[in-house]
Amino acid sequence: MFDLETTIRERHSTRMFLPEPVPRELIDEALELAACAPSNSNIQPWHVVFAAGTRRDQLVAALLEETTKNPPNIPPLPESFRHYRSDLGHQVYGAMGITRDDKAGHDAAVRRNWEFFGAPLAGVVCMHQDLSSADALSVGMFLQNLLLALTARGLGSCAEVSIAGYPEILRDQLGIPEEMAILCGLAIGYSDPDFAANNLHVGREAIEKHVMFLE
Repeated sequence: MFDLETTIRERHSTRMFLPEPVPRELIDEALELAACAPSNSNIQPWHVVFAAGTRRDQLVAALLEETTKNPPNIPPLPESFRHYRSDLGHQVYGAMGITRDDKAGHDAAVRRNWEFFGAPLAGVVCMHQDLSSADALSVGMFLQNLLLALTARGLGSCAEVSIAGYPEILRDQLGIPEEMAILCGLAIGYSDPDFAANNLHVGREAIEKHVMFLE
């Protein structure tokens, strides 16, 4: 395993996985660590549903079928933030060798989102709808703990906002009750070392742009 600082720096979004199954004991270990996250009044608001094997394949098939009928219901970014998505897309698609006018390549890359990038373990992260944004922070800390614990165990992962764009499909396929708000999808598995985009580490802005110290 890595030390903490190395683990944080090594964690990145995996966008192509090997079909190799993930040992359940590794997932259980990572989840136990993730649950050490702080939460308001210790309510532990995180709720995750995992699908593997046949259930995972059925979920993927249902998502892919829905994409042929309706676009995902994903709230657009405000105008002042859209350049982040554009910049990220340029880096990711560039690493895949997909040019701006390569529609077939672009469509294939988008399709992989609904396939959980080939990951053998698919997850959906939820939170009770009656909770607040403060509790969503706790879910985020749980999720970050989980991603780091998976990284330390040699597993790749990708948190997918796009998956939440089809909540009805997720509820129908995974039995997620209506009172649970669906926050994101989660792909887990062993990273494909031959997929160029898996070696992409997206940069971060200077700390000074987002943090202030007042005296």
